[in-house]
Amino acid sequence: MSPAEGGPADLQRLAAQAVAGERPAMEALLGAVHRMVHRYCRARLARFSGTEHAADDVAQEVCIAVLSALPRYRDEGKPFEAFVYSIAARKVADVQRAAYRIAQPQAEIPDVIDLADGPEDLAVRSSDARRAKDLLDQLPASLRELLVLRVAVGLSAEETGRALGMTPGAIRVAQHRAMQRLRTLAESPVRGPG
Repeated sequence: MSPAEGGPADLQRLAAQAVAGERPAMEALLGAVHRMVHRYCRARLARFSGTEHAADDVAQEVCIAVLSALPRYRDEGKPFEAFVYSIAARKVADVQRAAYRIAQPQAEIPDVIDLADGPEDLAVRSSDARRAKDLLDQLPASLRELLVLRVAVGLSAEETGRALGMTPGAIRVAQHRAMQRLRTLAESPVRGPG
């Protein structure tokens, strides 16, 4: 097991050594950071058309940003992972904003019958996704991020807790409350345009 795989204490120690200029620690830290954020980026960018390979690029950008910020990093009692995930969240948001502005090419008219889902199926699926996004948007940002890390990224309660500076028990309670709130919101009537 490498030092970076040992847990948050090892990550914190590697960060301190990297800040002190120890090259092996810096390399181990960047390897751990890349593994951490790649899964996060994939989950956050999966639904955006045209961003299939963006997770790799964003993970690289996060590593570069962490490397650039290391000389200014100070351990203030928060997990190093929280520092990394805050950088990753900003980089992912940049890619998401850019994805909204990308022109979507239209395919030529096919010569054969397409048996894939038709417009109605796509519209229903899109409507469901839009409804889920609207429900998530009604949650506070902290609960939204918690659900993304737990459900979409697949982090454990311990990993999510380290990333958000909470205990695993607090993560489980907050996740339960967020899911209850989503159920309540989902059961309430959908309001149409004003």
